[in-house]
Amino acid sequence: MSQPVYPVSIKGVVVRDDRVLLLKNEREEWELPGGRIEPGETPEECVAREIAEETQWQVTTGPILDTWMYYINVAEKNVFIVTYGCYPDGDADPVLSHEHKEIGLFAESEVRGLNMPDGYKRSIASWFARLRETDRELIR
Repeated sequence: MSQPVYPVSIKGVVVRDDRVLLLKNEREEWELPGGRIEPGETPEECVAREIAEETQWQVTTGPILDTWMYYINVAEKNVFIVTYGCYPDGDADPVLSHEHKEIGLFAESEVRGLNMPDGYKRSIASWFARLRETDRELIR
């Protein structure tokens, strides 16, 4: 019996000015920027490249936040998701690519009401919490 093979998608949670960067896909869901890893690329390089391609934002990749299996109903397939916290480099406005329908920056309180997989919501909550903790340590 052969082992199932799953596509891997590397996603980034980018927060700037207390707002998270999200993209709307063809399924009318909000999602994190990111995509498939290419041969010879590290996951950290992949997420930075994908965010630049999809939004024109340059980022520095931080820590892994979460990993989970996402079953996409309409496609009837599983995708293995890895999320990283990312730090924005610069303050340009994000630019929508041909890959998505809409781009948005959302406050943490707005995220739970969005049409978005729970795994992404978990990753976003986790990164906001870590950033708050870092801010507190810097203030001390």
